[in-house]
Amino acid sequence: MITGLRTGPAQTWGAVRLVPLLRAAPITGLRLHARLHDEDELSIVELSAREAYVAYVPHAFVATWTADGSPAAAYGTQLVDPREPGLPRAIGLRFRRRMARREDRRRLRFLPLHLALEGFLDLQFGGPPIAWQEWTHRAVTQGLSPRVEEAYAGAAITGLDDALRIFEIHPTQCGVVLYLADALAAVFVVPHPDDYRALHPTLLRDFYGELLYQYASLFPDVPDLHQPLDAAAVSTVDDLQAQLTRAAAGWAAFHDDTMLTVASGTSRPVYRMGRYTLSRFLPPFDPATDNHIGEVITDEDGTVAYLKTFRLSAAQTRRGHLLSRLAATGWDLDATAAALGTDRRDLVLRLDRAGFGHLLRPDILDACRAAARRRD
Repeated sequence: MITGLRTGPAQTWGAVRLVPLLRAAPITGLRLHARLHDEDELSIVELSAREAYVAYVPHAFVATWTADGSPAAAYGTQLVDPREPGLPRAIGLRFRRRMARREDRRRLRFLPLHLALEGFLDLQFGGPPIAWQEWTHRAVTQGLSPRVEEAYAGAAITGLDDALRIFEIHPTQCGVVLYLADALAAVFVVPHPDDYRALHPTLLRDFYGELLYQYASLFPDVPDLHQPLDAAAVSTVDDLQAQLTRAAAGWAAFHDDTMLTVASGTSRPVYRMGRYTLSRFLPPFDPATDNHIGEVITDEDGTVAYLKTFRLSAAQTRRGHLLSRLAATGWDLDATAAALGTDRRDLVLRLDRAGFGHLLRPDILDACRAAARRRD
């Protein structure tokens, strides 16, 4: 279970199951609030002098400039009569300075979930550290740049809008566990109940993987999981209260031990704010389990003040798994194949299927493809 919180009774709506997380005492030394950006703006975070993280890319990404000199991107190809007043329709560009940035002495601005996604995208971004003969010159000099990952906004998930709208928020609720067709979609935790009430609707603006989008569409309803009461043991109000307490404890134990399964991986501190530490974490990238990336704020006692997770798709997990194994062997194909229990040809084909084929020399990739066709 998440340190500092306990599980409340679940509520369901169609394929959506929401499990509240409650605090015995709110955290008052740290508060969160939403700063909503204009939906017609594209966020670009400058990671370094030569790197930038683009959170959203329009269908046609054409740089242009507005009349007042602010940057913008055109909405696709447009024909404009130069004699007519006005400018092409464009989407504004908002440049953010770093993922996590101190705005004043007691305030930190960070982009929810983008911090974790940037960490996942940054996984072995540099490519091979040694100029092995199998890799292209581009792979050695440029690495994996650029890397692109896709996700669905919560507003596109079937039933999520209705589920959040009718969800009954508990007085001491400081978080929620979101399931879609009983697949763990996300965990969201904040310090104070007032923060949760203010940020509850922002779940519609979060990211969700393609598998969760499909689950919500294909599975219309989830079963109502409840702990039955022993009617024969109830003869007084106190007996009924005891049965309700037992049922609540049984549900919480089942949820925490069976449903809430997030494999532990690696965590890296990003920023410290007094007694609080903002970190991002990556999973073990085990293809046999569910893998979640995320960000967390903990205090010096380990109590979770803030938590937000994102479930990786199977394809994203495979990419992370391959990159992690390559990094562990210095991007040596033979050593990586041995570590994965396979041969060099199969590893090359797996890299190709994962979208990394362009990093390998074409003659090596073609030879492995031809060998696979002969084998079939």
